[in-house]
Amino acid sequence: MTIMTEDIKSNISLVLDNIRRKDYQKAKELVSHIYSKVENSNLPDVISICLSLNAFLKYSMNDTQGSSDIQDGSFMAEQSQDSTALLISELIKGSINFSENNKDVALIHYNNALKLSSVKDEYKLSDLINIRIKQLQNGMDYSLPTQTDPLVSLVKISRSITALTDIDELLKVIAEETRNAMQADRCTVFLWDKDSNELWSKVALGVENKEIRFPADKGLAGYVVQTGETLNITDAYSDPRFNPEVDKNTGYHTKTILCMPIMNNNHEIIGAFQVLNKIDGIFTKNDEDLLIAIGGSASIALENAQLFDQQLQMYREQKLLFESFIDTLATSVDARDKITAGHSTRVKLYSSLIADELGLSPKDKSLIEKAATLHDIGKIGIRDSVLQKEGKLTDEEYKHIQEHVRITHNILNKLYMSPDFRIITEIASSHHEKYDGSGYYRHLKGEEITLGGRILAVADVFDAITSKRHYRDKMPIRNVLGIISDGSGSHFDPKIVDMFLKISLDKIAGVLLSDSVAQISEQDYAILKSHNLYDIKNYASSEQISENEQAILDLFNRYYLNTDGGNDAT
Repeated sequence: MTIMTEDIKSNISLVLDNIRRKDYQKAKELVSHIYSKVENSNLPDVISICLSLNAFLKYSMNDTQGSSDIQDGSFMAEQSQDSTALLISELIKGSINFSENNKDVALIHYNNALKLSSVKDEYKLSDLINIRIKQLQNGMDYSLPTQTDPLVSLVKISRSITALTDIDELLKVIAEETRNAMQADRCTVFLWDKDSNELWSKVALGVENKEIRFPADKGLAGYVVQTGETLNITDAYSDPRFNPEVDKNTGYHTKTILCMPIMNNNHEIIGAFQVLNKIDGIFTKNDEDLLIAIGGSASIALENAQLFDQQLQMYREQKLLFESFIDTLATSVDARDKITAGHSTRVKLYSSLIADELGLSPKDKSLIEKAATLHDIGKIGIRDSVLQKEGKLTDEEYKHIQEHVRITHNILNKLYMSPDFRIITEIASSHHEKYDGSGYYRHLKGEEITLGGRILAVADVFDAITSKRHYRDKMPIRNVLGIISDGSGSHFDPKIVDMFLKISLDKIAGVLLSDSVAQISEQDYAILKSHNLYDIKNYASSEQISENEQAILDLFNRYYLNTDGGNDAT
């Protein structure tokens, strides 16, 4: 296939630039020029691009003959399998469907275009695609790049402010609508960095991948920030306040400028709104009035975004404080008995793995993890002579240690928590309840026990019997999995047991080694990842086992016992 020349690429860029400038006639002439060069060549990608762009231009100029071009352009794009041709075809189809109010179809095409832009975006179309997607998602109307009623633009911008929470996306939409409404070439939102006394571009249409930054006492934007005046300049280079250095750095040529300050709710200047190069002449008084209205909306949006960021930061700090507090409480239990240190952490990790198998939401998973961390906090109230006793507990001592669940509930119930976090108390104090109702301390049964409590029950028992205690070593893994399986339906929720035994061995081994310096080798990781606890249960209980199955059993048991050599898992 013939390679597209730099001349053709440059001309396609000019077409796209003229479309953005609303000079459709010039764009159409350029497309015809390109097409005449490649019509009989082996360049289906360029032919496709020409046909797609021509379809858009015909549509924009109210020519009803563009439908065949869009179909032919799409066909040629598929034939060429060129990502740029496919991207432009999808973008044009999305734009035409959006303008026809076929919003579901438009969104499909725009998303296709966005995926293609991540592969190759030589004409820098991803920002435009993202803006169109945001407009669709937030119920906004599509504006063909033609003269727009300023009042309609203002309504659209106001709708964007209420619909969008991402300040960057919001300002891009505002800038795009402003540019369209005023028939301007570019629009830039500058923010004032008072610490460095510089203006920097928060949004700069046309130079999206390059930040504009200059001293706040330079240029027309700097003048506006310093004085608070709105400027309407008909010839930038004849005005001594204009800073030509920005044009030199960006390669742009500024002619006309409309610039006004952006103020916060305290009427303090925080930046400047600047619109460049009116396409059909100079900026009018109506343009000034529109920019004042838009600037007011933009300042409100910026102020709200700053308040939102402050609240978000405060929330993060409170969350970090709460999680640190939880970890400190759990550590205080570990300090009482060194041999059980790390138990709460491992129960949290096992519970997290079960939550993943169940497909729980991040929020529910987080609540269960916090409850797991705190589930034994009530052991603070248990006597050392019982908590650290070596050997079997007497009936009286066993009853005493059972009290730790009630104490856990009482301690957590006294903490101030939001309604969502109240479930932490219920989960943490339910980990010794049994599915058949024979557990403690409230003798709940079945689904009377919270889902988190049923998850913790499995995780807690598994860690308890796979950990060394004062009076015994780890149980053999065959016995451990037998206890878990036999408890299904009586001690444990069968669904939770099933999910737990489906967890792959690499994840289980990772928890077993969580308080060790040992790590899983890459070779072993691949083997462990392809098997689960069900496999180990079946291999360990089988009377006839293959060499491969025995090797997997030995491998897992090596990590289970945290030894260098293989061991008999039976």
